[in-house]
Amino acid sequence: MDKLTVVLGEFPHARPLLDGDVELDGYLVEPVEVKPVIGAYRRMIRDLEFDVCELAPVSYLMARQEGIPLTAVPVFLNRRFHHGDVQCAKDSGIRVPRDLEGRRVGVRAYSVSTGVWVRGVLRDEYGVDIDKITWVVDDDDHIEGRAPANVERVTDGRSLGELLHAGEIDAALTGNAGTGRAGAPKDGWTAAAEPEPGSDGSPYPLFPEAGTLAADHYLRTGVYPLHSLISVRSELVERDPGLPAKLYAAFAESKRRHLAARPGWSAVPRLSRQASAIGGDPVPYGIKANEPSLNAMVRFAKDQGLLDADFPAGLRSLFAAGDYPDA
Repeated sequence: MDKLTVVLGEFPHARPLLDGDVELDGYLVEPVEVKPVIGAYRRMIRDLEFDVCELAPVSYLMARQEGIPLTAVPVFLNRRFHHGDVQCAKDSGIRVPRDLEGRRVGVRAYSVSTGVWVRGVLRDEYGVDIDKITWVVDDDDHIEGRAPANVERVTDGRSLGELLHAGEIDAALTGNAGTGRAGAPKDGWTAAAEPEPGSDGSPYPLFPEAGTLAADHYLRTGVYPLHSLISVRSELVERDPGLPAKLYAAFAESKRRHLAARPGWSAVPRLSRQASAIGGDPVPYGIKANEPSLNAMVRFAKDQGLLDADFPAGLRSLFAAGDYPDA
């Protein structure tokens, strides 16, 4: 049996596959641990280092555009909402989204998925001219050369969190997309201390009722932001055109087995909360089940200059040929 090196983040619904409890027809899965897993994204895109690797969806689209020989399987292991991800400096005076225009906002890299989703929501929902914002970054994009002129690089080694607390940027995204980390994802890339939003002297949220707004946005639009998909080296798909469908079936069975053992997403409280917010599976797989989200992601990436205007519109063309029933 052929071995496949597989790199995934820490998702309990994928563990049965990585642990060998779920078999991948005709293949032996060889898990490769990369921490942080975001570091594997860059290695996959730039060096095709692994056989199968979780990727940020926008990075995958950009890789496809550049002709990098990767193809995808519509397994989306991670999802999250983003209204709560924008924090404002305590003396910034920002009160409504359009107050961000003319300001400096921190994000780890311009093409990071959270940044793409946040900018899309700010423009679509609140009429923010995102081109009037200076986006301050402290890391490279996985695929460089697409950042617009209103992107500024931190050059003095300080983190986005430090700049936000010093009031030298007016707002920033949180977590891995901004103030929760510093610099490029590499060994020892550990979490920074982020004070609770709104505590004395700390940044405050742009949207205090973020959960309510996110749920409302989902119910109106059906858009549920994607944060990972499964990429495969195209050479392997050419050799075995059935591999993508086999992978899809194995991931779906892995999720089913995990939920049978830990129902209600009890192992991942965040996904449990998201399941309640959307009234269903917090990580649906398949193309049809994710059509609104995929369409929004492609549109946002085009609007923000990360994809060309003539990037293929058909969602089916983004994924390897195969049978992908919603799962």
